[in-house]
Amino acid sequence: MTEYVLVTPTRLLHELGVFHGLNRDVQRYLPTLLAPEHLTFLPRAQAEDDPTFKQIIPYVVLRHGDRVFNYTRGEGSNEKRLRALRSVGIGGHINPGDLEAGTSAYWRGMWRELAEEVCIETPYRDHCLGLINDDTTPVGRVHLGIVHVLELEAPRVRRREADLLYSGFAPLPELCQATNEFETWSRFVLEALHQP
Repeated sequence: MTEYVLVTPTRLLHELGVFHGLNRDVQRYLPTLLAPEHLTFLPRAQAEDDPTFKQIIPYVVLRHGDRVFNYTRGEGSNEKRLRALRSVGIGGHINPGDLEAGTSAYWRGMWRELAEEVCIETPYRDHCLGLINDDTTPVGRVHLGIVHVLELEAPRVRRREADLLYSGFAPLPELCQATNEFETWSRFVLEALHQP
């Protein structure tokens, strides 16, 4: 069965001002990149090899004080190029099943992905930290990350997804000292969190 994923034209990112790494100017980019008239669904196999589109990926970071939830991607991870790397982001592709009249497929997909991968057992506040673009890697050339941070009242999170290995909270300074173990997007996030 063919999987379809949400994409936006790469040219829009260039028109708005292409960047490398994490950009915190959310208001400059999100209204245009997530405007319904610019979004479409493509077969994932096609989108993975077509740099004229960016697959939109919510990347949710769970934080309690100076401690951040992190894990290692297991062998069953859908993205083979990221297996065995550590990550601080939870998220994934947005699919047509996330469409519902009167709602945003992006937001529904973000909350669906989060609920599939972890169980959050504490109240939290959420905010959008910024966007991630990295055209220096094959994965990055066809993906655009939107980083959300959930500020948790307590470090009470359980993994639901078996491929989130060695999951748990660790102090931000400790994670920053091990950035070479993390996927590129997580490195950008850790740097931003370390120097707010």
